[in-house]
Amino acid sequence: MSVRFGIYGCQHGHIATFMKEMSELGAECAGIYEPERNALSRRLAEQYGIPLLESAIPLTDESISIIGSSAVNNEKIGVIEWCEKHGKHIMLDKPVVTSREGLESLEKAAAGGRIQIGMLLTERFRPAIAALKRNIDAGVLGNIVSITMRKPHKLTPASRHEWHFSKERNGGIIVDLFVHDFDLLRWLTGQEVKAVQSLLAKNIMPEHPTFYDTACAQVLMGGGTMAQLYADWHTPDKSWTWGDCRIFVTGTQGSAELRLSGDPSIVPNEELYFQITHGEPFVRIIPEAVPVSITQDFMNRIEGKASLLTHRDVIEASRAALLADENANRVDLINLMA
Repeated sequence: MSVRFGIYGCQHGHIATFMKEMSELGAECAGIYEPERNALSRRLAEQYGIPLLESAIPLTDESISIIGSSAVNNEKIGVIEWCEKHGKHIMLDKPVVTSREGLESLEKAAAGGRIQIGMLLTERFRPAIAALKRNIDAGVLGNIVSITMRKPHKLTPASRHEWHFSKERNGGIIVDLFVHDFDLLRWLTGQEVKAVQSLLAKNIMPEHPTFYDTACAQVLMGGGTMAQLYADWHTPDKSWTWGDCRIFVTGTQGSAELRLSGDPSIVPNEELYFQITHGEPFVRIIPEAVPVSITQDFMNRIEGKASLLTHRDVIEASRAALLADENANRVDLINLMA
């Protein structure tokens, strides 16, 4: 692959996935521009033997066709607009927007047709979830009645940037974390989000008044499937993983449970998929490896080939997360109990 790419904004380790997969595809990284020159950008520059840039100007070079970004969340839309101006395709970590204004700008940039915009919605590319999608499409579980997703997270505040605790800059727990779940709901069911009711709770960190640590949502999809989403920042520090993440699916012909991380019975890098139907007893499904990475899928889109993720997926997952955030009832338990 004769492709050069660069990094514009390096605030979250998610960007390392993009850099690794681009390198595996034979692409060359021209450098990292991160205004803060933080520890992450220095580590990745050393790991890949690439320069830390003083400005974004070197990234405008015509030989660089793709940009990766894990900038501060509310600044990403500005990076997208910069990329559109300079004709650079861009892959970002989630979320790509934190406001309705940002969503409108994202839609405008996507509709312009000059560049492709990707988001690291990596859950679709997990083997167990891909296997679940195949079984749902094959009708193994019947009509899907309900989907429940649990996604607790480890906070480790000492290692977080200050902007993580700002609603304005980060977007908040619903926008930041549920965007993955809304993408999966759309993909697994083939339905659009019709209605959302959600709750936010603040239990910790009075020094960060706009930071809420627990969220849940009840979702109705356009085809009648109901969903329950849950996320928090309360995984214990002693946990061996960042969170015990699970998906439960109920259909008219069967049910499934996915244990994606955090279960002590899971060996490293293994996912568990259990299923039972009216016609078959309880069984563990052994998923096949997903044949394409999220980065290769993005490259396929750039090259005009069929891709799993599209502009519409990026936009609609973002729209649903913003809707859930806007509709949320907020409970500040710190001040309530004071």
